[in-house]
Amino acid sequence: MDLPDDLAALLRRPSPCLVSTTMPDGQPHLTQTWVDTDGELVLVNTVRGYQKLRNVERDPRVGLAVLDPDDPFSYWSLDGEVVSATEEGGAEHIEALSQRYTGKPYPWFGGRDQVRVVLGIRVTKVRMRPWG
Repeated sequence: MDLPDDLAALLRRPSPCLVSTTMPDGQPHLTQTWVDTDGELVLVNTVRGYQKLRNVERDPRVGLAVLDPDDPFSYWSLDGEVVSATEEGGAEHIEALSQRYTGKPYPWFGGRDQVRVVLGIRVTKVRMRPWG
């Protein structure tokens, strides 16, 4: 599915994003994250060993809510599937996201020995949720 132009533009801005994955017992696991796109896939950067990554390695289905930072009551609701996970370029990607979201270098909260992983999510369903 092609990403709508308005959604792709939002993904290239510092837009709040929530990602839902599924725990081993079937319960939802919701995390806030920075988000990006390569024009085709939605990109999320995570850390090797984190629950979100373990969940999508077992079940690649995800849900995302991407909020408009100018109007947080309007958001895009996305269903998708993780179709790629790569460590290549992960550290550079989190640095670029940090500059976009904070205007500063990434602070490496867990230490520089973390292995960053870029998840590529193919969107299968898109819904725009305007306020009102």
